Amino acid sequence: MIAIVKQSAQPEQLSHFISWIEGRGYRTNVSHGDNETIVGIIGDTTKIDPFLLESMDIIDRVRRVSEPYKLANRKFHPEDTVVDCGHGVLIGGGNFQVMAGPCSVEGDNLIEIARAVRAAGATMLRGGAYKPRTSPYAYQGMGEHGLDLLLAASAELDMPVVSEVMDPRDVQLFVDRGVDVMQVGARNAQNFNLLKEVGKTTTPVLLKRGLAGTIDELLMAAEYVMSEGNPNVILCERGIRTFETRTRNTFDINAIPVLHHLTHLPVVGDPSHATGYTRYVRSAAFAATAAGADGLEIEVHNRPQEAWSDGAQALTPDSFLDTMRRIALIRQAVTAELG
Repeated sequence: MIAIVKQSAQPEQLSHFISWIEGRGYRTNVSHGDNETIVGIIGDTTKIDPFLLESMDIIDRVRRVSEPYKLANRKFHPEDTVVDCGHGVLIGGGNFQVMAGPCSVEGDNLIEIARAVRAAGATMLRGGAYKPRTSPYAYQGMGEHGLDLLLAASAELDMPVVSEVMDPRDVQLFVDRGVDVMQVGARNAQNFNLLKEVGKTTTPVLLKRGLAGTIDELLMAAEYVMSEGNPNVILCERGIRTFETRTRNTFDINAIPVLHHLTHLPVVGDPSHATGYTRYVRSAAFAATAAGADGLEIEVHNRPQEAWSDGAQALTPDSFLDTMRRIALIRQAVTAELG
């Protein structure tokens, strides 16, 4: 349930209303927009008489919210959320960012790749220190040393780091090391213990859609994070498993505008994992940009043929530079004011 507060309401009246609601065992979430203030009431609101609330001096109108996700719901928070990723980098609310780097951290070549993507216009460095792999015999990542290399590159280039956390027991390590954005990958999209653990922090979370997850399941995963107190969630469409076998996954471009309609959270696209092949990544990145994504996550490697994981979908630095130039043109077109 949401209660829309009258513009004439005084701060002390709002405070009294919130105390009155919470005193009856409900949680509240207050969203201050440009034109109105909304109080989200969380709990079993079937016991609340909306007419009683509307009779109060400060309440303009009351609406019930049927969706099970509340905190992630745009009805609770009409304004776009802007997530601060550190180093002055904001995403959402018109702020577009590109996260780029290798699938996995391999060693000293990381800084070379990081410098290249930074020069091309990427604003965030992505790289896996811990890697979930389908085969137990595949490369699993460098672990803590990989985090050290990422953070060293971050310090040199003054750009936030995005890296995947796989185990609830590692969350505090990521926080202590100063990882700017913790990524929850597709395989952990419904690892509820992990979602709750990252939700206990204030570190931004890049939450990827599950391998065959629905949009509502993605939003409920975000709700798990937010219900623990962390509002800094970025959603990622990275392709889902369908009957099609010509690409690694099927990139659900529909999800980008649908998510923007349903939620206030930033939405990014991952064309690399969505397609699985270098030759398709650029086109998918352009499509996601045109569809209104708040950012992209793109894999880049200086020698893709020698990459320890997912080299088949990595762009070279030169190709990434050209891609970034074209993305800028698309952004200019879709955000232009038509007189």
